[in-house]
Amino acid sequence: MDDTGMATWNSRGLRGSTLEDLINRTNEKYLENGLALIQKIPTPITPITIDKQSRHITLAYFEQKSTVDYIGAVQGIPVCFDAKECAVDTFALQNIHEHQVTFMEQFEQQKGIAFFLIYYTHRDIFYYLPYEMLRFFWDRAKEGGRKSFRYEELNPDYVLPKKHGILVPYLDMLQKDLEDRPD
Repeated sequence: MDDTGMATWNSRGLRGSTLEDLINRTNEKYLENGLALIQKIPTPITPITIDKQSRHITLAYFEQKSTVDYIGAVQGIPVCFDAKECAVDTFALQNIHEHQVTFMEQFEQQKGIAFFLIYYTHRDIFYYLPYEMLRFFWDRAKEGGRKSFRYEELNPDYVLPKKHGILVPYLDMLQKDLEDRPD
């Protein structure tokens, strides 16, 4: 807890929380405040073995990962995003799948906003990566360039601010993304 009595995302009270937990709690807060309706998309699984007595799945495999982690609407704007963690300054593009990039491209063509939230764990920094910036790195790799991007290549204006009461305050950067887009 900090001096306002609010838990911050790097405080002792949230240690052990996963990136998904932090984003889910942020989304709950945004919903409570009428700012956004964002849902976590479950990862599809195929059950292999089911315990007949407890009716629990005891063995399953993950199907092809769903397109994005989160989808919803912010003040009437369709939004989709994926969340990734990175423990070093170099983000390997192999962490992003072709079908995700294709889905995000199609989502943007439908006037939606697509982005990645990257948590640089070693820096304790959340970064909002707009689809267009990801596309630049993706296309560069496809054309034989680096298969990664470095933290230093990112626009520092998209580092998420630290805010009391909001664990992963991505709406500020979503607003900036909207403002930075050509009409």
